[in-house]
Amino acid sequence: MRIWHEEISLDTINESSIDTAASHVGIEFIEAGDNYLIARMPVDNRTRQKYGILNGGASCLLAESLGSHASSLCLDPDKEHCVGLDINANHLRSVSEGYVYGTSKPIHLGRSTHVWEIIIRDDRERMVCISRLTMMIKANPKP
Repeated sequence: MRIWHEEISLDTINESSIDTAASHVGIEFIEAGDNYLIARMPVDNRTRQKYGILNGGASCLLAESLGSHASSLCLDPDKEHCVGLDINANHLRSVSEGYVYGTSKPIHLGRSTHVWEIIIRDDRERMVCISRLTMMIKANPKP
């Protein structure tokens, strides 16, 4: 089932991320299906911690970027917007090079909250992190 409010353009999503934390660490949105969004992030000097492995905060940034973009794509931007309410992440495997790929899928798309599951995998498709993000849906201020 298609969950998006309108057609998705990966170019538009990536352009909207210019000069944000996501672009600073190299996050790139690469695929969108009827009910999922995928982005990748390099594991390099911007995203590694001092022991040479992927920083857990970088994984959370990838998860939050994916879930918040996905949530906003489900909304009518003329009427409402969303903000992050809660994120949790379980870091399951370390990664020291290559890319990690996050896939966000909805768990709940309600009137006032959205809940997203974001699974992050390495280049070999091994699970690195599983995250759950809750977004609060807010009405736009009246003009």
